[in-house]
Amino acid sequence: MSALPDLLWSVFIQPVAEFGFMQRALAGCLALSVSAAPMGVFLMLRRMSLTGDAMAHGILPGAALGYLVAGLSLGAMTVGGIVAGLLVAVASGLVARHSILREDTSLASFYLLSLSIGVLLVSLKGSSVDLLHVLFGTVLALNNDAVLLLGGTATLTLVGLAVLYRPLVLECLDPGFLRSVSRWSPVAHYGFLVLMVLNLVAGFHALGTLMAVGLMVLPAAAARFWARDITRLLLTATAIGLVGAVAGLLLSYHADLPTGPVIVMCLGTLMLLSLALGPFGLVFSRMQPATHRRA
Repeated sequence: MSALPDLLWSVFIQPVAEFGFMQRALAGCLALSVSAAPMGVFLMLRRMSLTGDAMAHGILPGAALGYLVAGLSLGAMTVGGIVAGLLVAVASGLVARHSILREDTSLASFYLLSLSIGVLLVSLKGSSVDLLHVLFGTVLALNNDAVLLLGGTATLTLVGLAVLYRPLVLECLDPGFLRSVSRWSPVAHYGFLVLMVLNLVAGFHALGTLMAVGLMVLPAAAARFWARDITRLLLTATAIGLVGAVAGLLLSYHADLPTGPVIVMCLGTLMLLSLALGPFGLVFSRMQPATHRRA
């Protein structure tokens, strides 16, 4: 009778109860899930999911410059990443508005350039281990300062989304209408971009540039198969992000696998399960009457 409780303890509780690095990793993952998943819902509704991926690569040169100046310094890499991310967002927007290039092409061009510059900068001073740290993150190596940064970012994001909630929802539905009736349109747009950059930079410290956007996009995509109302979408995406992050953290610990990729893999698995089994997924949507599906 005691075998099952012992198994549950050793699998779910013991790693976090015994090791400080697991406690910090868990706190960081929870903070990231609470802030990044709601951001991913708005990215999805605004059809900007690939923009988030591009911006995740765009922060790399700034983080690399911070690394060149101060090594693996939390403050230097954070400031550098924020500056680089905002520059890429503003530069791509200006090029799109004042040239024949569309915004997606402009953003893709800048993020590819940023990614290549960032990798070269890291390679100039660091080793392949440092490059892997920047690209894929080290969740299990989070220190107290990094956890505080992630918690502060989550708090700022939730407050910012609460303030910008109504204009953001309107912009998702009809950007032209919002611009015509309110001065909040540019505030909502650029405020959202700033929050996205902050979350990507925070996620960069835990999951690296190549994985940070996973906690934004995958929970939101999975939630789409469970809910239609935006409030339920936000809550469902957050719950899926929390479950996937914790499951990936524990799985990587027990299987001795890289934590960032395993977390993203777990989130991707939850998305595929939602695609198949969610109320609006492939299986149940085919069971509904044709008239209901068209509605």
